[in-house]
Amino acid sequence: MAQLVVRNLEDGVKARLQRRASGHGHSMEEEVRDILRNAVKSESLTAMPLGSRIRSRFARIGLQEHIAELREHKPRLAVFKK
Repeated sequence: MAQLVVRNLEDGVKARLQRRASGHGHSMEEEVRDILRNAVKSESLTAMPLGSRIRSRFARIGLQEHIAELREHKPRLAVFKK
């Protein structure tokens, strides 16, 4: 198994991690492993491109058109008129 060293962690963050671990009945090390596992797990849930997710969400109500992905387009700032 891999090991990870985190340097320069603020004292307050460490104290909050210890309290959180204690509240869950874990060691601080196990609590950090849980946090990291959950962070990576939720990342994989959004692997499907946004257009595909929108299409699948609205497919039940009859949306069959292709929704183009906008990856190659640069974002533009919204301009609001007074």
